[in-house]
Amino acid sequence: MRTFAARKHCDESVIHDPLTGLTHRAGIALGSGRVRLSSSDVASWPEIHPAAVQTDVPISVCWSPLVRCNLACPYCLDDKAVLELDRAERYRIANLIAESQVLGVDISGGEPLLLRDLPELIDVLVAGGCAVSVTTNGTHLARRAEALATRVDAVRISLDGPDARRHDQWRGAGSFDHAIAGIRAAIAQGIPTQIQAVLLRSTDQGSIRATVDLAATLGVSGVTFLQMLPIGEGAALADAEQLSDNEALALLAELSTTAAVPVRLRTRDAAGGFTVIRADGHLWRNQPDAHAISSLHPLRTASDLALTARDGSA
Repeated sequence: MRTFAARKHCDESVIHDPLTGLTHRAGIALGSGRVRLSSSDVASWPEIHPAAVQTDVPISVCWSPLVRCNLACPYCLDDKAVLELDRAERYRIANLIAESQVLGVDISGGEPLLLRDLPELIDVLVAGGCAVSVTTNGTHLARRAEALATRVDAVRISLDGPDARRHDQWRGAGSFDHAIAGIRAAIAQGIPTQIQAVLLRSTDQGSIRATVDLAATLGVSGVTFLQMLPIGEGAALADAEQLSDNEALALLAELSTTAAVPVRLRTRDAAGGFTVIRADGHLWRNQPDAHAISSLHPLRTASDLALTARDGSA
């Protein structure tokens, strides 16, 4: 059994999975807010794109409460020029998200495990009924897994290669070993754990297969390959490294039936309209094709999260 977040929709419920970021149509009516469900039951329910749900606020959002990071990945989506809010303002934002009826919150960055008050921020979101995941490069996960274990509903660790040679060329020397130690610590603490990998044109089929095999060996629940978005640092890589959604789907087609763990591709099309709250407390949304992101307004009240266009997928 794992924790998900549910919202009644007509005569059934919509379920957000904090591990995969996917939305499912339950086919039955459940209570609203955080619910304990069988992973196999949820996986058997049909996926539904958030844009197909009639809702006033996003199904899920990414909140990046800090810009700071101990790595410098060349495809980072964050805007390094953004100023970080202070501690009191972070809590204000957390409370507004908790009030908004958003089902899922993925806390990212920057590197969220650099925040000393991360557990307390998670507590605020959980108290509001959100299902909470943390996306991390894994460097500090081994030392913080115990504190997160009773709070967070899932962790997603960024891993861009199946070994130190292929991963560290993007994220820096030693980052692979730290990430693997973090994955093992999270699993040992019973935290539902997912690997996320940015899919690039230079990512060969052998590396993709080996990453999935490594995930199975480590005991993680699945792998999500993310289409690189030409946003932030990633804009400089777009011409050389960007795959079309069709190319990416073809590259992963075989894995959909032969992988030892569930494999998902988050396409750019699916990411169009996804909501991001940056470290300065401003609301941003991916443009419809997710080739750029647009700033909307500061987050001052929960109603500021209201959708004005198509919702997007994590």
